[in-house]
Amino acid sequence: MGRHGEELRLEDGAAMVNGLKLPEEFRERVEDILAGRAEPVPARDAATVVVLRDHDKHGLQAFLLRRVRSMAFAPGAYVFPGGAVDPRDAEAKVAWAGPSPAEWGAELKADETLACELVCAAVRETFEETLVLLAGPTGGSVVDDTRGDDWEADRQALLDRSLSFGEFLERRGLVLRSDLLRPWAHWITPKIEPKRYDTRFFVAGIPEGQRARDVSTEADRVAWVRPAEAAERAMAGEWMMLPPTIATLAELAEYDTVADVLAARREIVVHEPTAEIVDGDAYLVMPESMKRHYAGW
Repeated sequence: MGRHGEELRLEDGAAMVNGLKLPEEFRERVEDILAGRAEPVPARDAATVVVLRDHDKHGLQAFLLRRVRSMAFAPGAYVFPGGAVDPRDAEAKVAWAGPSPAEWGAELKADETLACELVCAAVRETFEETLVLLAGPTGGSVVDDTRGDDWEADRQALLDRSLSFGEFLERRGLVLRSDLLRPWAHWITPKIEPKRYDTRFFVAGIPEGQRARDVSTEADRVAWVRPAEAAERAMAGEWMMLPPTIATLAELAEYDTVADVLAARREIVVHEPTAEIVDGDAYLVMPESMKRHYAGW
């Protein structure tokens, strides 16, 4: 079972769902939430991007960062680049190419403003954490290199919020390439967690000429890895990962190339693990739609 906890199978008529045993300190919180004695923390809108590449020897690979252990949320976990929406992400001055915010809203089941914020957050956070930038001088081009002191100064300004994403693009004469992203999944942090995110997952191929790097102070290690290998390491307890990361990697393991992933048609449904008390112990129960990815836990 690795270090993720013991497996639980709960009978619910004909349905079987998988669950992970939570540490003892969660039990009181779960009981309070279930009994209505405590209110869940509101979930912040967020975006995360699975950056992909085709490797000559290893095939399809995904880029992962390991969060430093001092982080308040998911310390030590391997994650994809991403983060919370900045309200300024939807400001009117963002130059845009590809599907419109309205079209993205239909894909993500979000209103137009939120869809714009999510796409902008996806591109901004990926640049802030990896230097991969899904933008170019025109709607049909992409910058080929984001290394250098001037790029780093802009990245720092985005991080400390002295520069908005729209201002960054405008200053450099760049257009956001929303057509380089594809929607992949929608996960909400369980109600028992003290920090919660309502996160849309995107996928994107790394643009030619760019290199993903560890430039974030939030990570202490990065890796390009085959999705199947990463999921196996997590399920064996070698790499710590949150359930959405494992499920996403398991899904991506079914594809051979970046082009295959980008061509996949996805129906975006909400996945939100729930908590239950069984025989005095607290368990996190996976959504029925994700059950197959946890069959080996």
